[in-house]
Amino acid sequence: MPAPTFTPIEIASGLILGTLPEVRAVPRAQVSARAALERAVLDAVTRPPCFVSFSGGRDSSAVLALATRVARAEGLPLPIPATNVFPAVELTDEADWQERVVRHLGLDDWARLEHHDELDVVGEFAEDVLSRHGLLWPFNAHFHAPLIRLASGGTLLTGIGGDELLQISDASRWGDILSGRTRPERRDVLRLGFTVAPRAVKRRVKARRLPLDFAWLRPEARRELALEWADNAVRQPHGWQQLVRWVMRMRYVHVGTASLDRIAADEGVAVRHPFLARDFGEAIATLPKAERFRDRTTAMTRLFGDLLPAEVLERRTKASFDGAFWSEPSRSFARNWDGAGVDERVVDVAALRLEWAKDMPDPRTFLLAQSAWLRTRDRSADRREKTLDGVVE
Repeated sequence: MPAPTFTPIEIASGLILGTLPEVRAVPRAQVSARAALERAVLDAVTRPPCFVSFSGGRDSSAVLALATRVARAEGLPLPIPATNVFPAVELTDEADWQERVVRHLGLDDWARLEHHDELDVVGEFAEDVLSRHGLLWPFNAHFHAPLIRLASGGTLLTGIGGDELLQISDASRWGDILSGRTRPERRDVLRLGFTVAPRAVKRRVKARRLPLDFAWLRPEARRELALEWADNAVRQPHGWQQLVRWVMRMRYVHVGTASLDRIAADEGVAVRHPFLARDFGEAIATLPKAERFRDRTTAMTRLFGDLLPAEVLERRTKASFDGAFWSEPSRSFARNWDGAGVDERVVDVAALRLEWAKDMPDPRTFLLAQSAWLRTRDRSADRREKTLDGVVE
């Protein structure tokens, strides 16, 4: 498997934009969205041990519930929830939600792996993954490394893709206006004008509205990133079917799952993402208009209302793991960093130092920290090799 390559802008911004080319799908028998998910998890539970990357959020809870239902129906070993726990990082604490789900599903086994700074962006697990595979995206791909190690020789299920596929909404403003659910406003004339404007015009307008600061990038790099972001935004289709298929082709989704496959190959683990299964995406794309989701809660309730309590399906909160990724190892690296290992045509080193000096830097700089760590390590190795060569001579 060839090592992934990233542009200097991608490394410096932490963003992967664009979509893969559209490929005409081979016709297959149509199945319902729920049946497509069941088929995807069946493939995993028939290859034990089957673990589920379980945070307690809606997506991982739904995958765990569905895998449990399918395993019981087929008389197979039950999946085992696997959770990374960070006692010192309060915002990661999902214990209450996790316990509700595990108790509701009647599961006895639950692997809880306690961590301190091992999952830092340059901590123990990240160093191992970076040393084996080089730079991977996303910066937190190593988060799954201890769970993959646990599932050695078996399978690991994730909830990746739920944020993408289940947040697609049929509740467009124009649809609401035409149906009488919303009264039109004066600004709707401007919105309509933007909708029908040429793509080049839309791109220029969007480029002025880049929603993030990226203060550590040089001005020219920020302008280039803004144009890439704007181009990606204006290419987003509006029709339901086209939008679902466009989301399934998002480049960052494929790059991210390929990173997990690289890590999993070391342990002989098959990583499966039911929400990204082709049949599920096609089932969502071809939903009749009356059955399309107006919001995330509607999607969760229709798909999993018989498997999980309503309060789990309707919850809006989510844990934050940023504090687990930026702890003492990364702070120490940032304090001692000599400014080397970054592309100074793209990165303003002084501004990056200021960002990394914050209690919680912008997570979009974490890939850049790993890239700088790798280059610093390689430079140190080169120096040691030259020193040894001199001794031998």
